Amino acid sequence: MRFNGSYLRGGWNTKIHLVAADAQTVITFALSPGNAHDAPEGRALLKQLGPMPEGLPLLLDRTYESNETRQLVLDLGMIPVVSPKSNRLHPWEYDRALYKRRNEIERLFRRPKGFRRIFSRLEKLDVIFLAFLSFAFIVEALRLA
Repeated sequence: MRFNGSYLRGGWNTKIHLVAADAQTVITFALSPGNAHDAPEGRALLKQLGPMPEGLPLLLDRTYESNETRQLVLDLGMIPVVSPKSNRLHPWEYDRALYKRRNEIERLFRRPKGFRRIFSRLEKLDVIFLAFLSFAFIVEALRLA
């Protein structure tokens, strides 16, 4: 992988982005450099998914509450469920009860960090780090099945 003219390395500053179907199922994930903003990476993952069934809710972290991200989610046929930042001039309505379930995805995100090799970020090359992340997600899916 190549980002911003340099090769992405798996060290401490690497960010992991993921899209999950539920609290147990990871659909896709990617890495980005620690100095990159989260929203463009999240939009790239959503674009890979393509159109979804009409009216499917998509729980988003507040990092992804930009107009551009929300419009992409709507264009893909999903309903963005994200709370607006407090400084928004025109905040929108969202399903608060559904948004509270976002913690299930946060717990899914933390499970691979139980693997020492991922938690301590021992792998420096992105390919190896991605392989161990894939392995961790598969092990967790099998454990929960």
